[in-house]
Amino acid sequence: MREIVLCGASAYSKKFYIDQNFKNLPDSIKDELKIMCVLFTEDIGGVLELVFDEEGKLEFRASCDEGDLLYDDIGCGLKIRELQRTKEDLLSALELYYKVMTGQLDDDEE
Repeated sequence: MREIVLCGASAYSKKFYIDQNFKNLPDSIKDELKIMCVLFTEDIGGVLELVFDEEGKLEFRASCDEGDLLYDDIGCGLKIRELQRTKEDLLSALELYYKVMTGQLDDDEE
């Protein structure tokens, strides 16, 4: 199984993206993801993606264009840890949703 991008935002193009596989998520969840990603890129710069790895864990991936002097590399790590802490319930629910959607639930998670 390959990695799947849930959503992402870019400070460069000023756009937000959510994968069509997740179009059935409630609008309130999609809105929360959009706000979270867009605010991240406004504060830190660059590009942020939320990606499900092969085991269904949700990872934050931040990057920037080469030579982007405005990108806050130190703030990036701090902001990701803050989001993982403050949005823990949302992120856990999304991981569960993904595992149900892809049939990856372990016996102990059912």
